[in-house]
Amino acid sequence: MSAFGHDLEFMLEAIWKVVVACLVLGAGLPAVFALGIRSLAWAHGGEAEAGDAAPNPWARVVAYVCFAVVLYGLIVGIMYVVATGHGNNISLEHVWPQIVSA
Repeated sequence: MSAFGHDLEFMLEAIWKVVVACLVLGAGLPAVFALGIRSLAWAHGGEAEAGDAAPNPWARVVAYVCFAVVLYGLIVGIMYVVATGHGNNISLEHVWPQIVSA
């Protein structure tokens, strides 16, 4: 394979990673947040819903789970920016992000 082929392969690999990150962080977290807001309206029912539906207690649980996912994504994102700014990495080995030396 020529040098151009290797460069093209590296470029496509990088573009793929950027597209996935943009979909997850750029569109994914706001979509989960919107789902949480919609679930809160469903949990209250009545005038909060367009069709005057009855309140649903499980929708509140769904909303809080959505908000927890968004909060976790924000924490991981901020920790990533801070860690890489100091020349470190983050580890998600134990679910909660930890800053580790590079």
